[in-house]
Amino acid sequence: MPSLTDTRLRQHYNAARLRSHTWDQLKLAAMDLDEGRGAPEEVAAILNDLHSIELYWAYPGRETVRRLQEMLRTREHHGLHLAVNNVVRVLSSGAFRSDPASLADPLSGARELLAEEEEKPKPNYFEVLFVDELDAEEEAALRQKLHKCRDKSDAFVYDALVVRTVQDALIALLFNHNIQAVVARFGVPFASANNGGVLREFTRAIDALEPGSLGRAHMGPFLGRLTRWFRPEVDRYYVTDTPLPELEDATLASFRRIFYRTEDLTELHLPILRGIQERYETPFFTALKEYSKRPMGVFHAMPISRGNSVFKSRWIQDFGEFYGRNLFLAETSATTGGLDSLLQPTGPLKRAQELAARAFGSQQTFFATNGTSSSNKIVVQALVEPGDIVLIDRDCHKSHHYGMVLSGAYPVYLHSFPLKKYSMYGAVPLEHIRDQLFKLKKAGRLDKVKMLLLTNSTFDGVVYNVERVMEQVLAIKPDIVFLWDEAWWAFGRFSYVLRQRTAMHVAQKLARKYRALEYKAAYARHIASLKSGEAPRLPDPDKVRIRVYATQSTHKTLTSLRQGSMIHIWDEDFARKSEASFHEAYMTHTSTSANYQILASMDVGRRQVEFEGFELVEKAIELGLLLRRTVREHPKLKRWFDIITIGELIPGAYRQSGLDSYYRRDQGWNEIEKAWAEDEFAVDPTKINLYTGKTGIDGDTFKNKFLMDKHQIQINKTSRNSVLFMTNIGTTRGSLAYLTKVLLQIAEELEQRNAGFEPDDKRAHLDKIRTLVEEVPPLPDFSSFHRSFQGQPGVPGGDLRSAYFLAYDEKRCEHVKLADSLAALRSERELVSASFVIPYPPGFPVLVPGQVINQEIIDFLLALDVKEIHGYRPELGLRVFTEAALGRQRTTTAMGGMRAPTTPPANGVGRKKTKRP
Repeated sequence: MPSLTDTRLRQHYNAARLRSHTWDQLKLAAMDLDEGRGAPEEVAAILNDLHSIELYWAYPGRETVRRLQEMLRTREHHGLHLAVNNVVRVLSSGAFRSDPASLADPLSGARELLAEEEEKPKPNYFEVLFVDELDAEEEAALRQKLHKCRDKSDAFVYDALVVRTVQDALIALLFNHNIQAVVARFGVPFASANNGGVLREFTRAIDALEPGSLGRAHMGPFLGRLTRWFRPEVDRYYVTDTPLPELEDATLASFRRIFYRTEDLTELHLPILRGIQERYETPFFTALKEYSKRPMGVFHAMPISRGNSVFKSRWIQDFGEFYGRNLFLAETSATTGGLDSLLQPTGPLKRAQELAARAFGSQQTFFATNGTSSSNKIVVQALVEPGDIVLIDRDCHKSHHYGMVLSGAYPVYLHSFPLKKYSMYGAVPLEHIRDQLFKLKKAGRLDKVKMLLLTNSTFDGVVYNVERVMEQVLAIKPDIVFLWDEAWWAFGRFSYVLRQRTAMHVAQKLARKYRALEYKAAYARHIASLKSGEAPRLPDPDKVRIRVYATQSTHKTLTSLRQGSMIHIWDEDFARKSEASFHEAYMTHTSTSANYQILASMDVGRRQVEFEGFELVEKAIELGLLLRRTVREHPKLKRWFDIITIGELIPGAYRQSGLDSYYRRDQGWNEIEKAWAEDEFAVDPTKINLYTGKTGIDGDTFKNKFLMDKHQIQINKTSRNSVLFMTNIGTTRGSLAYLTKVLLQIAEELEQRNAGFEPDDKRAHLDKIRTLVEEVPPLPDFSSFHRSFQGQPGVPGGDLRSAYFLAYDEKRCEHVKLADSLAALRSERELVSASFVIPYPPGFPVLVPGQVINQEIIDFLLALDVKEIHGYRPELGLRVFTEAALGRQRTTTAMGGMRAPTTPPANGVGRKKTKRP
């Protein structure tokens, strides 16, 4: 029977959305049939699609679809209508996830599942995937036995979903967010007959997987490894007859527990519940709740503790009423009594960080409560000594630049590819990074290179091919440390597509890869294949060390209170080289009065992503793609706005897949996997750049006047002619509908505005458009450090710290008006910045202390029309070093050869001695 959803499936990013849409279509078709308007053939076709889809869900499942098909066959049209209504209502409300009674009969309408019938909490529902060749009778027996294992006191309740092949198991894991555990049986077949038809567009990632020469005896362990790739948070269990001595180490490592067929089913049931309980655990949040319930006499700091200074006041009770009493009951300075110290945790905070490390795939994770600005400075100060060289993208967050000052590092600023039309920068090409490393190697300075620091993803959503970057950089400098600023990328781990470009995933993958004998053989072949003088692109397995750090603003993309941040570490030399200095830097930047509410929120946020991160991130991606398609296809919206596509954000040279847009009317969304696997850069699908150039309204005005002031819509950032929208795990379909409505309303206002233009108004409007679209300001690269602050003449790298502290002496600085600066350059005066100059947007330094100011930079500053420029006062001008100060600094440099820090290092490392010529 033909599928009626073939023409609809391309609208959906994932099969879960296709499923809910198909049930909605069945509801409408069943209603029409019941009322005499519909055709049985249409209902039959939709049920046929659902019969394929529901194979991968326990609720309502295939059996429910069979019963609906039988009702259609016997022409019970009214009963069919009521039964479908009940299923759709339970699915859309999520009632089945918290009300086990609703599972008894999905078609029953006797109970109102949406009513709040009981006050007591209901257990959370999940599904366990069994992969075994069971017939219908055996499957029913399994369900019955598992049901008997349940106890009324269980905090969780689950249903069994049975599939019979490895491919079906992988499809279920990708489609069904409710699956929290997998039980693989020995000897199941690989291939599925169910990955075609209505589902064919959603199974391409699985179709590409082949077991190679593995036989059926190895399918269980093979499935365990693949499950770890697609859904690492899901608990894995293996049931086998293989004698213990014959089980391979890889098999033992792939599963949480291994059972034998002869064991009682209770032996499996209890570990499944225990595994869920361990993920559900929130050590610090639970400890804080328990502490707040205890009667307490406070003879310590914080009058606000327990709310005593608030609720007894006649003047600030509204503060307490707004936040509620629990917030104040949980406010304390105590680090004992069941609580813990962030500076030296030994109890629930230590355990919470260990659980976060498991969730995010790191060896160690540290919480921070002052945002990723502090996390960045902690990592840089911990790992970089004065005089070390750090390769750093120039358009990174300002905290990294200040980290260079604190550590005394010599930054080598890397250039991102420019997007001049949009007044944006992209990301740093790999060949540019390699080129800088080779220059340093040629100058004999490669041994001083300590770190590569890159932002992933960028503000505008450009994402590096992390594995390619790390592998090729390690081929040149095998012990380099990587710091990936993932402030906007914490959610990436919880999508199997995005995860491959996250720091911790790649660190773990490469550590495993380089230890393998197969890699050593591949490396030998690679070296043998090189031409004379050609540099290798693979690292030497005998020299390479995996040292990777990632800083994440948990609060930006996951559940956490503001300023919640995490530092994730995968460092093979952490204990030997970095642990002591890391803890010193952590102590330096971490408050002794860490905010417990922030810490508790990160603990809870970790629990959330381990259970529903996959589902929520998939929804965020889907909504981001839906917004793109809506703007590009709606006739009124596309007249005034454009979505900046992949092809416009990333030049073709960096898109090996050739993909230039996530959405094509004839192909849908599903080529996203290809671009993320192959391209040097990809685009975060949750970041949507809306081009406003055609409206004649600059990005800042559009943000403030049209979106925020009129419609209370908050957005991420702006450029000169664009605004950036961002979907996240908290974005709803309703909020997306509201945004669409607002954009349509703005489009209507723009049409009315243009219709009322007088000739002079129209000319002024066209001039404004021309300014935004054609007369865009140049995007300057980092010029260079002045020779007074260069680490070594002609070699990348500069002494930012010396320039920064030299500017503390006001006698060595002066101001030059921006309008006068070009004349100064023409008179051959060297202008050298004495401060950071940071315009918003774009939000990163255009000038740093010690940087040469050239005409390109001045032209850019003159063309800027932003209101906020940190480090620049228009009435005074640019703050620069006096010529006399530069002369004295050059003399100091000449006397000292290679520069040493001019002030004591901030991280306690002793000043290095320098040889005099």
